[in-house]
Amino acid sequence: MDSILRVKDFLDDSWRISLQLRLVAGEEALGKEIRVGDINRPGLTLAGFYDFFAFDRIQIFGLGETAYMRQLSDEQRRRTYDRFFSYEIKCCIFTHNEEPDELFIEYANNNKVPVFVTRKDTTRFSSQITLLLDQIFSPSVTVHGTLIDVYGVGVLILGKSGVGKSECALELVERGHLLVADDMVIVKKIDESLLIGTGSPVLTHHMEIRGIGIINVQEIFGIRSVRNRKRVELVVMLEEWDNSKEYDRLGLEETSYPILDIDVPLVTVPVRPGRNIPIIVETASLNQRLKRVDIHSARELDENIQDMLKSGQRKE
Repeated sequence: MDSILRVKDFLDDSWRISLQLRLVAGEEALGKEIRVGDINRPGLTLAGFYDFFAFDRIQIFGLGETAYMRQLSDEQRRRTYDRFFSYEIKCCIFTHNEEPDELFIEYANNNKVPVFVTRKDTTRFSSQITLLLDQIFSPSVTVHGTLIDVYGVGVLILGKSGVGKSECALELVERGHLLVADDMVIVKKIDESLLIGTGSPVLTHHMEIRGIGIINVQEIFGIRSVRNRKRVELVVMLEEWDNSKEYDRLGLEETSYPILDIDVPLVTVPVRPGRNIPIIVETASLNQRLKRVDIHSARELDENIQDMLKSGQRKE
């Protein structure tokens, strides 16, 4: 289903406080739906260039747009507003605490267009609202797994039901790492290389432990044991140990797990009694941090062995 944002959502506490918005016109039209996660600066449009006018986006009026409208004569202003408001405008937001003129407010009320004013400057406000819109309109997928912040690396733990994902995550939390989500992880694609994982609003920071039931991680371990979102940087796949399968012992072959067309580094960890899986996940996270700075332990060892073999051959 397509993502939808209603203009009235801007007046919810999380949006209103963050963006410092106040409504000055168009109250009866707050039910309008925004379906495009982009913003538009209508400077060229107000000057008369309506080709490619992105009227279905949130219209941001900065100092330039406001100054331009003020220098228009009353007749020019009416002609400008007549044409501008002939489109299905979703809403308008004036930055720098600049109030729209009375005629603009009149047109907005008559055409049922909500108008907001924010104290924030245009650049900062545009960046902030774009980030919030990205979180709503970005492609997303729900993954059955556990997302945890291990040494600053967002680790998505996957595996069949009952393999021990939650138990592993619980041990990691007890060791000081941060739980993001358990059972249902909502992963959003923010751009072509960035995946952000969050928890379900219903299951927030709750975890199911077989034999105990549902626990609230934040209540038991404190606020420092959880976080609301984290970038997904590593997938750890837990699977039952299969004696007929040969597992990677060197780490030279790097594999990946595709999520929303982005390949995430993958580590497959076989599970059997006696293996300390949380420590293995910690080590995998630290190893991934090293790879960020182009340090690959397995490659270095392989290169050292190759150099030693070449040196021995030369001596012969």
